[in-house]
Amino acid sequence: MNETKNDNAWNKIFAQYDIIEEVQDNGQYIISAKDIKEFREPRLMVKFDQITSKPKKFKENHLSILPISRREYIISNFDSHHKLESKIHNTMNVEFPNCVESIDINNIYSESIALNSASAIGIISDFFDVNKNELIATVNGKKGSGKFDFKVDRKTGDELNVKVSNSQIEVDGAWESWDFLSLFEAKLDFMDDFIIRQLYYPFRTFEQIVNKEIRNVFFIYSNNQFSLYEYFFDDKFDYNSIKLTKQSHYSLYDGEVELEDVTGVYESINMVSEPKTPFPQANSFGRVISLCEHLKSEKLNKQQIAEKYSFDERQSDYYTNAGIYLDLIKKENINRVAFFSLTETGEKIFNLFYKEKQLELVKCILKHEVFYKVFKEYVKTGEMPSKHVIVDYMYKSNLYNIESPDTFERRSSTISGWIKWILNLTESEI
Repeated sequence: MNETKNDNAWNKIFAQYDIIEEVQDNGQYIISAKDIKEFREPRLMVKFDQITSKPKKFKENHLSILPISRREYIISNFDSHHKLESKIHNTMNVEFPNCVESIDINNIYSESIALNSASAIGIISDFFDVNKNELIATVNGKKGSGKFDFKVDRKTGDELNVKVSNSQIEVDGAWESWDFLSLFEAKLDFMDDFIIRQLYYPFRTFEQIVNKEIRNVFFIYSNNQFSLYEYFFDDKFDYNSIKLTKQSHYSLYDGEVELEDVTGVYESINMVSEPKTPFPQANSFGRVISLCEHLKSEKLNKQQIAEKYSFDERQSDYYTNAGIYLDLIKKENINRVAFFSLTETGEKIFNLFYKEKQLELVKCILKHEVFYKVFKEYVKTGEMPSKHVIVDYMYKSNLYNIESPDTFERRSSTISGWIKWILNLTESEI
């Protein structure tokens, strides 16, 4: 399996410095930004927003990294990430204000625009259950953290004490009332987990500045939906004491996706021939949607996609190939570099409002024979087919360039993942 630029650079760093031995003997290794920069830009080397974005050396040795100043980082085998809780189904429908013409709600391409849209709609005031006039937008951007200490859990079962001095933090948005200051970390992609540091460091910074409650919010905008997760730290000195207190979800619907809408698409499907392109290895269909939303506003190459999503270029291949398979994404060479953008079909679909867009995406999936057969099996039995059954359907569907049994098994998880996405569009059972 090909290694990424981050993998290659960290391999060289681990070969030059006794990082693993130091962590085993002393529980930690302090590395300078200067040492990292000899191999690659630190900004790119330490951005592990999700567990999947960790370089191979970190994954193999159960390591992670946190900044402790503007010049130094600490590496240890600590628990740095938090698994995002399952999304609840009770979603509130909202409307975008008619008076706002400067934001195209079908083309939200940055975290700041997503937050401004949520504020304009009244989502943020509703989430905090306060009058809109009681909230004032305040700080955002980068800032020094000041000084604070904390403890963090290690994989070995003990704790590590960490001292932070003027590390750089970033706040995507903040709203303040008489009673509290809310600090937002915003994303344009649904994810399985996130690095706690993005909430914890701003919390510890501002709890030393303001004399009121700090409310920490992890905010996601994707596919016309806003999701807000509020967390608190049970012990402010404990990095891992993070607890979910509330989650709410809001959708810019042009109507609910009903059971009969999905079954109507399924019953009227016209099958297409299997394309001569790699069969998808991209379990999260939500991320396929998110990538298409990004490509709606700009062309991106593999490295830019990897940086935007904090994963490696191999995963960029997985998700761009998934879009190409569905005829949503196309590839073109510009100055010998492959760039990706939406196809004519993709442009058409991603200019639709929520309901019609979801149903068109369902059609894009089910018009491929293997997905149709697996969905049909679910309709018949009321249960997701086993991996064995899915693989059997794959063997019979003339898939392009898949030969080994291991590859069939790995790719089967994409099929079950996409079918689950379809099923989750409606709360009713099919």
